[in-house]
Amino acid sequence: MKLHRANCDGTPMQETHREGEGDRCEENDREPPTDRDSVPVRPETSVQSGVEPVVIESGKIDLKELDNDWKIIKEPTLAAQVFKDNLLSEHATGKPLRLKMDVRESEEDRERALLSFYKQQQEWACPLHCTLDGGVGQTLLFEGEPDHLVPAASEVLIESNLFRVAGRMIAHSFLHDGPHVTGLSPAVIHVLFNGDPEMATIVVEDCPDLHIRSIIQMLELEELTQEQKDTVSDLSLSWDLPAVTKTNQRWLHNKLLVHAVIGRTMRQIKQLRKGLKDVMLWPLLTSRPDVVPLLFPKMAGMQFVPQMFLDKITWPVEDSDDEDEGLDIECKCRITGFLRVFIETASSDTLAQLLKFWVGWEMLPSELKVEFSGGTFPSSSTCFETLKLPAHYNTYKDFEEALVAAIDSAHTGFGLV
Repeated sequence: MKLHRANCDGTPMQETHREGEGDRCEENDREPPTDRDSVPVRPETSVQSGVEPVVIESGKIDLKELDNDWKIIKEPTLAAQVFKDNLLSEHATGKPLRLKMDVRESEEDRERALLSFYKQQQEWACPLHCTLDGGVGQTLLFEGEPDHLVPAASEVLIESNLFRVAGRMIAHSFLHDGPHVTGLSPAVIHVLFNGDPEMATIVVEDCPDLHIRSIIQMLELEELTQEQKDTVSDLSLSWDLPAVTKTNQRWLHNKLLVHAVIGRTMRQIKQLRKGLKDVMLWPLLTSRPDVVPLLFPKMAGMQFVPQMFLDKITWPVEDSDDEDEGLDIECKCRITGFLRVFIETASSDTLAQLLKFWVGWEMLPSELKVEFSGGTFPSSSTCFETLKLPAHYNTYKDFEEALVAAIDSAHTGFGLV
């Protein structure tokens, strides 16, 4: 994460005075009582019904004069930035958050250090001081297809309060202009911001369990066999819903889909909501629903072109400190040339996969570094946004096959913490 690298170079964050926030997040944490299939709707805070901002053109704004006027700025990106700057400024003299991690330790130890940090009760807008000695673990928090991701239905994760931890991490990363969670289901986002589950637009792709999905899809058929009726009824009865009949088939389809996507993840969504409130982003997100897509962007909307990568790359130089002893200029030029060709001919999806392998998420940093290594296959140091390329490839075909294999083997990202 960009935020977890914030002080890797030893640069301290600026600090100013923080004034009392009290225990307001504790009050925010109390959830209203709910039944199985619905939550209370508060239209004034729903994502779909936020305050319509007054038009203020971004080119005519003096940011120094803006304090709480983020509500009336038309451009959501600028409004979010003003809110974040104000929040960080208010808490800049608070007790710094300190995270220390040894990247040479095992994945289990690194994961433990990160989760331990975000489980603490802290003022999350205070300055962040992070020290890396020497990616993180692989606990799957979201599952499903791109743009249809839902919180994992794991009792262990729920009982460990890890989705509240995830909410803090998501909000904290957003606060410090770090990476985002991409591809979350619109239905989950709707309910996350107090929308009525019954009013959410849920599609069958939002159901990550393929077995349950196949049973629900049976209800889309004109006629069901007795075996199909029994299968559907077994599922509906296990969720306290009636058995399927000719008259309730469509109704039952919708009820099963709501429960499969929202009902089974309601506790996780509540924890995510609490985590967002802990970092004090809730006023921004509920008052400015146009900022929510900045926090949870769609993967389909993220299109990469080769020039976006080439403009960010810092190519190896002759006096670099990487593992290139004994490599001549011709060899270095050949390998960097192979990488340039790979980027220039790659599709947007392939570039997204390369970026995830390179830096750990699908968001371009300010700089992409390239180094030579003595390894067998391409590797990366995501903490330092560095791609490490072996120099033993003599043909582009061999280089391409190795890089594609390395990219395909990477299963980390912000959905995994």
